[in-house]
Amino acid sequence: MRIRPCLLSLSLLVMVPVAAQAQEIQATRTIKILSSAGARAMADACTAWAEQNNLVVAISILDWAGNLIESHAMEGAPKNSIDTSLLKAKSALRWRRATSETNRIVRSGENLAPTFMNDFPQPGALPIMVDGQIVGAMGVSSGQGENCAQAAIDAVFSTPSSSSAR
Repeated sequence: MRIRPCLLSLSLLVMVPVAAQAQEIQATRTIKILSSAGARAMADACTAWAEQNNLVVAISILDWAGNLIESHAMEGAPKNSIDTSLLKAKSALRWRRATSETNRIVRSGENLAPTFMNDFPQPGALPIMVDGQIVGAMGVSSGQGENCAQAAIDAVFSTPSSSSAR
């Protein structure tokens, strides 16, 4: 198994009926998983970006399944910023797009589903995409949260503008 920086691979076994086995099928799938070390590195990179820009933020990083794998609040971050960073990350993961884009879609009336699905389509979160696969999402409590998240994704994955779904 080849391990890429900050990613692990996982194969999922799929049960297939006997009739389908006679056909050419792919019975397993390899998926990328954001490691806890990768999530910690992104939180550190976002914190450094926030400090350089005189911001106090809270950060939530979810894996591909929506599990919280990293959370960090800078000194002075209020409780509501911790809550909103998590809600933003969940929304970015569900809709697989920047929350600023989901916000635009809701405000234009193009799609109101996020408003009644308990989402939080406020700018500040990005999905984390690697080689076309979603490996997680990062929510940041700030008006510049998406910039902070993008800087962190770029710093960890070293592929500017191609890591997120922006």
